Amino acid sequence: MGSSDEHDLVRRRLDGIARSAGDRPPAAPDDDPYPWYDAAGTADPPGPFERLRAARWQTGRGGTGALAVVGVVVVLVTLVVTWRDRPVAEPVPPLPAVEVAAPPADPVAPRQDSAPEEVVVSVVGLVGKPGLVRIAPGSRVADALTAAGGALEGADLTGLNLAQRLADGDQIVVGTLPPVPPASGISGAAGAGDAGTSGAPEAGGPVNLNTADEAALDALPGVGPVTAAAIVAWRRDNGPFNDVEQLAEVDGIGPARLARLRTLVVV
Repeated sequence: MGSSDEHDLVRRRLDGIARSAGDRPPAAPDDDPYPWYDAAGTADPPGPFERLRAARWQTGRGGTGALAVVGVVVVLVTLVVTWRDRPVAEPVPPLPAVEVAAPPADPVAPRQDSAPEEVVVSVVGLVGKPGLVRIAPGSRVADALTAAGGALEGADLTGLNLAQRLADGDQIVVGTLPPVPPASGISGAAGAGDAGTSGAPEAGGPVNLNTADEAALDALPGVGPVTAAAIVAWRRDNGPFNDVEQLAEVDGIGPARLARLRTLVVV
């Protein structure tokens, strides 16, 4: 098809559209928008409510589209405002971890009441092996004497409590038996009634603990050279005796020996 044919086709279509438009009946004129005026214009104008009631909306396709656009814009604005004003959860920064230091553990103190594996005691005097001996806890004086080789012949054990329990650091002094005083007799030359004894303490009266030497103390019944030396050492370290009962503080003098010496010594 040539260009002239196309022009003819377009022209015919335009002519058809024009004829169809001309065949339409003209639109009826609108009613008088101001019906309250008469031809002479003498009627009073109406109030605002009557004017609003008489007003008409003249909308065409363009007006309808504009209203639709306005509605869409209003909806969009409402959505935007609502979205912007919505509550937003603000993230909370993580809290720094706090390290709680554990209280220091109390060091385990060594138990003071724990029994030692062994105790050490000193055994001196007339024993087989004088010196320090190691014995089990709870041992008695007899056990310590056995550990020291046992008492020798002539040892005096009467002043020792062989059943006494020993503690660490105790000392056991084993003395000698007191000499047996010779039998007293009547001297024929001295005559009747003159009796004599040789060296017995009773002949000279009680021995003074503060003035007697080791020899005088050794002569007492139940006191040997070791105990006599212990009495002199106590007197040197602590001063004079104030009471006979202080003999109990001397090593090697137990209750039995002290009972025998009470009537034989003075202070």
